[in-house]
Amino acid sequence: MTQPPEQDDSQNRIVGVTLDEDSIGRSGPDIEHERAIAIYDLIEQNLFAPDGADGKGPFTLHIGITGSRLMFDIRREDGTPVVAHLLSLTPFRRIVKDYFMICDSYYQAIRTATPDKIEAIDMGRRGIHDEGSRTLQERLKGKVRVDFETSRRLFTLITVLHWKG
Repeated sequence: MTQPPEQDDSQNRIVGVTLDEDSIGRSGPDIEHERAIAIYDLIEQNLFAPDGADGKGPFTLHIGITGSRLMFDIRREDGTPVVAHLLSLTPFRRIVKDYFMICDSYYQAIRTATPDKIEAIDMGRRGIHDEGSRTLQERLKGKVRVDFETSRRLFTLITVLHWKG
């Protein structure tokens, strides 16, 4: 039995991310800093292969919110449109709410709790983050191929967007 040749993913990556200020808006300096870190981490290392693009990247990603949906406007590096996808935010609402609650608990705990308690809360935080990442990966299935680490980085970015609602 022959195995298919390994797919060359060197062009299947994001090299730029912009946020739609009209739909997402700007926030205070702390949140803007967190957004910049999330974008930097995503661009630094990712696997992002829109279906039908045949490895003809790299790509840029413009993220916005339209109604109750997250918009991914995917383009080639030269600005040529590839595809736009709308993802319902509904499957993420509970996960993001839980994630923010446990993050609040974590930040409170690091001030006064024992190392064991901090570690337990952090494990819970990572578990919820993983759940959000898997949900995102599932929602992108058949639209954009991403590995788990890229899905984690995208989910991090989604959480710091603080969408309306």
